[in-house]
Amino acid sequence: MDKLNNIMYLKNGNSRQQKAWRLLTKYAVFETLQPYSPVLTGTVPIEIDIEGSDLDIICCFKNEEEFEDLLIVLFCNHDRFTIRKTTLANHDTIIANFFIDGVELEIFGQNRPVTEQEAYRHMIVENQLLQEKGEAFKQQIIDLKNSGLKTEPAFAQALRLNGDPYKALLKLYSSHNKA
Repeated sequence: MDKLNNIMYLKNGNSRQQKAWRLLTKYAVFETLQPYSPVLTGTVPIEIDIEGSDLDIICCFKNEEEFEDLLIVLFCNHDRFTIRKTTLANHDTIIANFFIDGVELEIFGQNRPVTEQEAYRHMIVENQLLQEKGEAFKQQIIDLKNSGLKTEPAFAQALRLNGDPYKALLKLYSSHNKA
């Protein structure tokens, strides 16, 4: 899974991963976010993205205002830039959304290590499930996403998980990744 912590794998990945690589390197997104330990999460790294999928980048900040100011300075001139503060999972959170070359990016920051953030843990367990269950399962997830479901609800439906799909996947993460 360490492979997913460094975007170099995108360079030789599938066509959408290569497109993500070109965009992220052309605009030096990861270089400028390096002090915040950026990790690309979501569907592109694990190859279940569909047309219109965004690039989700999670970060860890120490100083919330400094992180917010940096995002504004770096990205405010991009199409449809928005930034907001909220609280998720009892953590102060900053989320910036914008488009570069027609691709939506979401930069998500919290004051906790990226490996402890829900987006990272969801991606890890989803990747493990895709590896365990094979190509037919992967196609089922893609089909469910194409029908309009978000990623975690698609996994929950395919796995027949009850309750909140986001929490159910975190439980699976815990059972798959016991220390």
